[in-house]
Amino acid sequence: MTGQRVRGAIPSPNIWGAPEVYETENRAVDPDGVIEAAMAARHDWSGQRVLDLGCGTGFHLPGFAERAASVVGVEPHGPLLLRAQARVAGLGTVQVLAGTAQAVPLAAASVDVAQARWAYFFGPGCEPGLAELARVVRPGGTAFVIDNDASRSTFGGWFRRSLPRYDPVAVQRFWTRQGWQREPLDLRWSFAARADLEAVVRIEFAPDLADELLAGHAGTEVDYAVNLWWQRF
Repeated sequence: MTGQRVRGAIPSPNIWGAPEVYETENRAVDPDGVIEAAMAARHDWSGQRVLDLGCGTGFHLPGFAERAASVVGVEPHGPLLLRAQARVAGLGTVQVLAGTAQAVPLAAASVDVAQARWAYFFGPGCEPGLAELARVVRPGGTAFVIDNDASRSTFGGWFRRSLPRYDPVAVQRFWTRQGWQREPLDLRWSFAARADLEAVVRIEFAPDLADELLAGHAGTEVDYAVNLWWQRF
């Protein structure tokens, strides 16, 4: 795999163009480990096989590897896939494969826990990816999708301003119809420096909106709400 992307990949508006800044964002999001704790409370992956779907640069793979028997990252974008493979090169229980959410390169019923975190633009239209999760997760396994809760929090308000046609109520109805359950979580962005916050805001939002948001928000922290969607198979 070189700098190409897998056919069918949906371009990311942030990490594809600015992976180094996105690393800063990954370090800043959820420093209290709220997401991991909520996931583990639903399904402890100790000694099991974990799939990180749309793993990007592989930021979360080493953390999963601390407890899992094996971990698989799947990523469609060549440059990110290479970064992820380099990140886990010394971890014998982790592999990173080229693939998409709608075409996961794994056998049926081969993973115990799967996560998709801010990947594949989950919501209406992602049914092929959900079908693949249902295929690769073993009976008794659990799939998790982490996505923005645009109905609340400072970041949720920013998100709605950036995508005025986004309807969080319709998205929640979609997940309910698909048989998934929702756990709302309260997180925070916490940056080491104001410059880091500003850099991340500028890869997440259009330039004019980013200027407005930064002008109206002081400090280095932002309250951030997400939905943890989960389904047991």
